[in-house]
Amino acid sequence: MDSHDLAANANLTRRDVLTRALPAAAVLGAGLFALPAQAQTPAGRLGLAGRMQAEAYKVGQYTLPKLTYASNALGPHLDARTLEIHHDKHHKAYVDGLNKTIKSIADLRQSADIDPARLAGLERDLSFNAGGHLLHTLYWFTMAPGAGGEPKGALAEALTASFGSFAAFKNYFSKVAAGIKGSGWALLVWEPVGGTLGVCAVNEHDAHLIPGAAVLLPLDVWEHAYYLKYQNVRADYVAAWWNVVNWAAVGQSFEALRDQRAALQKTLGNL
Repeated sequence: MDSHDLAANANLTRRDVLTRALPAAAVLGAGLFALPAQAQTPAGRLGLAGRMQAEAYKVGQYTLPKLTYASNALGPHLDARTLEIHHDKHHKAYVDGLNKTIKSIADLRQSADIDPARLAGLERDLSFNAGGHLLHTLYWFTMAPGAGGEPKGALAEALTASFGSFAAFKNYFSKVAAGIKGSGWALLVWEPVGGTLGVCAVNEHDAHLIPGAAVLLPLDVWEHAYYLKYQNVRADYVAAWWNVVNWAAVGQSFEALRDQRAALQKTLGNL
């Protein structure tokens, strides 16, 4: 079975799920499902983003990707027990929920009389679980042992162009992350039409982004991401997280997206 199909027993294509079953998820998918392409290196090999994304969907099912580092490797900033529970329990629950929801939607579509309330509930489940799975996959590969510091090269220049300086970006992103009410995410996103970077706050897992925007750097601020070590002091967790940001992986994805945009502009200009 082609690895770009959805579960065989669901009889759905990925486009079906994102554009027919839940229009809101089409916005989510516009940026997140593009990860394997955006993670291509100049030599055409999949970078870390692409490898993680390939692990997240295999043999007709969404799957839990393996971490590329030991659960204690991000210490002392993120503790091993939190990572184990976060990855093995919370993330896995979103994977299982996503596959189950896709199957339920496929079954519902076979009915001649579709219950609107049932459909609405499944749409909500799809958005929640797809967002949870895809954002967590991004979260894992944008962290690394001994990382942190500041980005270099094209990404550093783009952050300065969009925010004034890296320090200004870091301060703004931190304030957004710390200020999210309840559970959610802070996201650095790339908007391809204008070729700009922006920061978005997301409630729960519902990535209501500009259509076509791609997530470059996500920060999970659900309590399960930090409570064992930082209790209710989310700002301390946010400050510690900067020490494990894998700027090399983020920069690689950014450069691939930028190059894709330039190639498309050149193609359109030649029409």
